[in-house]
Amino acid sequence: MPKTRTSPAPFTATVLGYPRIGPRRELKSAVERYWSGKIDQAELLSLADSRRIADRRSLTAAGLSSVPVHTFSFYDQVLDTAALLGVVPDRYAGIADPLDRYFAMARGTAELAPLEMTKWFDTNYHYLVPEIADTTSFVLNAEDIVAEVTAAVADGTPARPVILGPISFLLLSKPAGSSVAPSTLLDRVDELTPLYARLLVQLAEAGAQWVQLDEPCLVQDRTTVELDAVRHVYSALAGAVDRPGILVATYFGDPGSALPVLVDAGIDGVAVDLVYGPVPTADLSGVLVVAGVVDGRNIWRTDPDRAQDLLRQVQQVCGAVAVSTSCSLLHVPYSLAPETGMDAQLKSWLAFAEEKVGEVAALAGELFGTGVGAELLMASRAAVQDRRIAERVHRPWVQAQLQGIRPESLRRPDATLRRSLQAARYALPALPTTTIGSFPQTPQVRKARADLVAGRIDKAGYESQMRAEIAAVIALQEDIGLDVLVHGEPERNDMVQYFAEQLDGFATTVNGWVQSYGSRCVRPPILFGDVSRPQPMTLSWSRYAQTLTAKPVKGMLTGPVTILAWSFVRDDQPLGETGRQVALAIRAETVDLERAGIGIIQVDEPALRELLPLRQADRAHYLQWAVDAFRLATSGVGVTTAVHTHLCYSEFGEIVGAINDLDADVTSVEAARSHLEFLHDLAGAGYRRGIGPGVYDIHSPRVPGTEEIADALRLALKAVPAEHLWINPDCGLKTRRPEEVEPALRNMVAAAQIVRETLTARR
Repeated sequence: MPKTRTSPAPFTATVLGYPRIGPRRELKSAVERYWSGKIDQAELLSLADSRRIADRRSLTAAGLSSVPVHTFSFYDQVLDTAALLGVVPDRYAGIADPLDRYFAMARGTAELAPLEMTKWFDTNYHYLVPEIADTTSFVLNAEDIVAEVTAAVADGTPARPVILGPISFLLLSKPAGSSVAPSTLLDRVDELTPLYARLLVQLAEAGAQWVQLDEPCLVQDRTTVELDAVRHVYSALAGAVDRPGILVATYFGDPGSALPVLVDAGIDGVAVDLVYGPVPTADLSGVLVVAGVVDGRNIWRTDPDRAQDLLRQVQQVCGAVAVSTSCSLLHVPYSLAPETGMDAQLKSWLAFAEEKVGEVAALAGELFGTGVGAELLMASRAAVQDRRIAERVHRPWVQAQLQGIRPESLRRPDATLRRSLQAARYALPALPTTTIGSFPQTPQVRKARADLVAGRIDKAGYESQMRAEIAAVIALQEDIGLDVLVHGEPERNDMVQYFAEQLDGFATTVNGWVQSYGSRCVRPPILFGDVSRPQPMTLSWSRYAQTLTAKPVKGMLTGPVTILAWSFVRDDQPLGETGRQVALAIRAETVDLERAGIGIIQVDEPALRELLPLRQADRAHYLQWAVDAFRLATSGVGVTTAVHTHLCYSEFGEIVGAINDLDADVTSVEAARSHLEFLHDLAGAGYRRGIGPGVYDIHSPRVPGTEEIADALRLALKAVPAEHLWINPDCGLKTRRPEEVEPALRNMVAAAQIVRETLTARR
């Protein structure tokens, strides 16, 4: 008789993933020590194994009935999937060691460029973009994941391995070589399906009762052809007998028409995001619905009454329900426990990853009548109500300021007139060179900041050291030959936190670290209430830097959209309303800088594309308020003051119109890893302002040669008129070492001079 398959037992409480950097950023430290040769691979692997064991034990002890495993990564989960499936570009084939090859793909080497990096949907996390060529042969390398599941099951963990699903893996990849069209990558899903089927069997043999396949691309607009591929793939995977239960996780929004396709394919469960998407209306009576009612992306305590209402609604349309987070907890800090100095009232409103796991267990306890977590939910109800009525959150005078904004506050004089007057003011050469803003944060700079915090030096001593660093950075730039200088931002711990520490309505954390990419971690501030600027924030540093040189020094600010995107933002009013409050604060700063004689002011918006809604129908509204916020922040200065901005690590082709509408005089963009592809989109859209495509990648330690950069400039000139082209790296230099930065910038200036000479010769 043919074998029949028994459905897996449903579980009741889980999370879709967990932070992996370690509560004290142990992974960051270990990986960077390995890169620098201070530890060997055996020690790195041992530390990683300890991290995995600690996380799964803590999640099991917290009361989760299904624990996600294989969520740990040395760099990025999409890169992990590429390694799992053998998707390794030929240029890395000569690196024999798998881990060193993995890191070369992520970071590059002295000889090899890394994979392209871009934003993970609308979050501040970055992923590495797999390259799939015509000649790519998919090969399953499942030894590591099988070993991890085997170990987890052996120590009593109800382990549920998590893997990026085949549809999203292909949709998030890019073709390698001009012969492959991006739209055809999904045609290769039939090559991946048998590998996933074989992997499911191996994981079942290792003891996994459930496997989570992440398909976040299904919350975006998908074509009929793409949904047919979803049906085809998951029908094939669900049809296997010797497999675990298949849970398909969608998050960051509404899976919409993809949901009934998945259910009809015969999968066993689906995870849906009920924080950023609606309760499903499809018939889910045959599947387990993992209901994401605890926000995995923000740090506010869950409203138990709203969560239970959502759970009861889900129960009406499904066969069984489990309580979960809306997405992986990768996007929030580990725990509130280290925040001993935080204001008690604010702290009571918050929940980090550890606290969110407790919320999931408590909500499941209330839903299923076990009584687990009843005291926690009582405290949550009180905290939610307290936040709702707190005077520190709602300040009427700030809201009254917004009412006084007039349409003319968002407009500057004609861009052509501005360009002419600004050119006369500065008389810059063709292809002017500059940097994005920050210079390396040296050990001396970091020590000075730590000494200030610890009280070992006073404010005057700290500021003296920062002025000395600024003077050194200005002198270095003049020696290199850059045309427009920056002060290097040594006084700034982070481009958002620095401003949050000086704006009312924000709070910061001591240990609230989250992973941005690889070993890069950030501490997002908490925007909890109405925002205002008590006093100037950057004026003294910019004014001092300009006294040191006759060349223009840019004033450096972070834009309102990026401040929102890289903070944990209040969720009790529309995001655009909060954006306008931040924009007014930045506007006041630009006016003060101009009055002090700073003639070039850069207002960075690297996150403009990041917050773009995943569904096309929602984008126009977002782009309207985002553009208006930038223009409100920058339109208070005069016609001879040049407004620059910077955008990075995103697919810019989708927002070309918005970039034009920002009305910045010069826009610098990340373009090095994507080989300046975006410039053709920009040219096709009729963009006629200054543009500074990044001519080398600062997220890799390699130093590009002069001729390599000159080739990038020649490529850029095919899409951008010389009079509009600026030359710069693709991002700030904060994370690089001085010995990497100086030769790279010297090569960049030399390349600009070589190409300038060819322009002169043509005339």
